[in-house]
Amino acid sequence: MQKKKRILLKVGSNTLTKETDNISRGKIEDIASQIAQLQDTCEFIIVSSGAIAVAKQFVKLESQRKELFVKQALASIGQPHLIRIYQEIFREYGLLSSQCLLSYSDFEKEDSRTNIMNTINVLVNNSYIPIINENDTVATDEIKFGDNDKLGALTASLLDVDLFIIATNTNGIYTKSSIERGKPETIETVTDFEQLNAEVMSSKSSHGSGGMQSKIEAAEVTQKANIETWILNGLEDNFILNAIENKVPFTKIT
Repeated sequence: MQKKKRILLKVGSNTLTKETDNISRGKIEDIASQIAQLQDTCEFIIVSSGAIAVAKQFVKLESQRKELFVKQALASIGQPHLIRIYQEIFREYGLLSSQCLLSYSDFEKEDSRTNIMNTINVLVNNSYIPIINENDTVATDEIKFGDNDKLGALTASLLDVDLFIIATNTNGIYTKSSIERGKPETIETVTDFEQLNAEVMSSKSSHGSGGMQSKIEAAEVTQKANIETWILNGLEDNFILNAIENKVPFTKIT
């Protein structure tokens, strides 16, 4: 039996909401449909943001200063809803899914790293798709810093995946000069990070907390682990299939 290609897909809040104020079931259906079409040759692990975005659809927690612990409470409310939506839609496509909540501190301890690796390998080997998010109730890095980009990169490196895909709201990374001209042009292939950092405009997404800089930092982590990273437009339908078939512009970091 031919070994399947292992892909870690990181999906941010902007992609899951399709840049609205609500989680898009249609986008999760799009992801499920593509995974179903690729399941004979690929196995998937998903790192998904979106818990806070889901919670905001159901509740409004009053806070004058938007304290961090209010966002943590929102994450606690939203996470069960988020995983339920994934499970319902994935089941319709014949896909099994599971929930894994991780913290960055888990990657600092050898025992924890081994446990993560063994657990996820058991899930994947039994045809379950792990859906990973940061444990926001006790950890704060995703809320404060990187919209799960770093968590995705650390997980990809730990599991030695074949490909790390970051789904965002642009056609990859654009050259700075093309953005300034108002006609964005995608940087298709990257090998030099110093040159790349000079091109990146500092901006953050509306729902997410990362922006392109956190994606570059994540790609640096996976490059050190000899893992190729693709940054592509997750707002488009069939974004994974189209990238595999080179039908759309995206950034490939080798």
